Amino acid sequence: MPRKTIRKATKQRLQAARKGRAARVKGAGARIKADTEAAHGALPQWTKAEIEEAFRRFAAANPDPRGELEHVDPYTLLVAVVLSAQATDAGVNKATPALFKLADTPQKMVKLGEARVRELIKTIGLFRTKAKNLIALSRQLIAQHGGNVPPDRAALEALPGVGRKTANVVLNVAFGEPTIAVDTHIFRVGNRTGLAVGKTPYDVEMKLMEVVPERYRLHAHHWLILHGRYVCVARRPLCEKCVIADLCKWPGKTVNVPAPQLHQRAAVAR
Repeated sequence: MPRKTIRKATKQRLQAARKGRAARVKGAGARIKADTEAAHGALPQWTKAEIEEAFRRFAAANPDPRGELEHVDPYTLLVAVVLSAQATDAGVNKATPALFKLADTPQKMVKLGEARVRELIKTIGLFRTKAKNLIALSRQLIAQHGGNVPPDRAALEALPGVGRKTANVVLNVAFGEPTIAVDTHIFRVGNRTGLAVGKTPYDVEMKLMEVVPERYRLHAHHWLILHGRYVCVARRPLCEKCVIADLCKWPGKTVNVPAPQLHQRAAVAR
């Protein structure tokens, strides 16, 4: 398929999604069966051309995606991501303005103290553990990194309360590295669509790093998490508004417009 035709097809499918006409979701029974098939890795494989087209559409729909955690620098981002574990971004964003007003550096956080931090973030789940971790990681940043957030995975994961997912977010958002942090939304999207099937978040991350075209990798995390949060939701995905509905392998929906016949060379051309 020539590039001009591909771009026209992309535009048509974006328009269909915006109008809520991209696909129709099947009944609850069919959706449960489809999710079971997806969980067992029984969906067809995506071709390289289909993956290219999917990310072409994500980029066309949202050229400059941004995360939803409010922050002003690498340290406040790190704090916000640590707080977001088993919590919503919206919930974190309600608590952090007051916290950051008093403590937006490791030094200020340590001076504020665990009890005061705990009081400021008590609306967030696991706030006691998180307050303890914030003080501990702030002390470690001061002692080992001069009060700066290190642009290094091993150093980040050595901080209290910081795991691989948090490190990936910080590396991507703060330092511009093409990492993909797999949370519950991306894990669901990867498995449900068949784009990146895996039994663990790490499996899905490794598969995505393998299949996502390099030029789309920097923003892939944001596109996929936003897609999972607002479109490919857990209970009843909004397939009618999905920009990749015709490419998705999930059998729980009926596509209104068939996928274009993509050829490998044409699809990767710029």
